[in-house]
Amino acid sequence: MAYNEELEQRLDFALQLFPNSITQHILKKKMFGGLAIMYKGKMTVGIVKNDLMVRVIDKKMEDILKQQAVRPMDFTKRPMKEFIYVSPKGFETEEQLQNWIELGIEHAQSKTQNIK
Repeated sequence: MAYNEELEQRLDFALQLFPNSITQHILKKKMFGGLAIMYKGKMTVGIVKNDLMVRVIDKKMEDILKQQAVRPMDFTKRPMKEFIYVSPKGFETEEQLQNWIELGIEHAQSKTQNIK
């Protein structure tokens, strides 16, 4: 198992709660040895082993990194800009998971504002 498939099922279910205007632009793609959820071609959230990967807009990074179970995404052994890992303790509930997805979609939307 390269990534947590149970988490993939939880993400699939959580994404169904978004309006069609968002979900019609969602695509899954294998990346980082795991799975990335793309919105209009931009990464939002993903799974790397048992961690949730989340894209976060720059102005929120400082506060997000202060949260428990969150650390910079250091896939390349160096922190990657606007990427974080969330350990399983940080998405135990569906509400927590939904919040991370919303952050990821917010990031993607900030990068795709001019894409129709």
